[in-house]
Amino acid sequence: MAKAKVHSGAAKRFKKTAAGYKRKSAHKSHILTKMTTKRKRQLRGTSLVTAVDKPLIDRMFRAT
Repeated sequence: MAKAKVHSGAAKRFKKTAAGYKRKSAHKSHILTKMTTKRKRQLRGTSLVTAVDKPLIDRMFRAT
């Protein structure tokens, strides 16, 4: 039987922690010259995934 695989897109975007799943802010990858410094500063760092989205990510991380 083949080995069950985790959703590769979710594996790249989320990290499992004791509190839930850690994620980075969106809109921080390219074309940053037109964005204000304040906006870029506010998009720094990580936050936790909301409770509504947690079951969806659980399903992607569950190897099926």
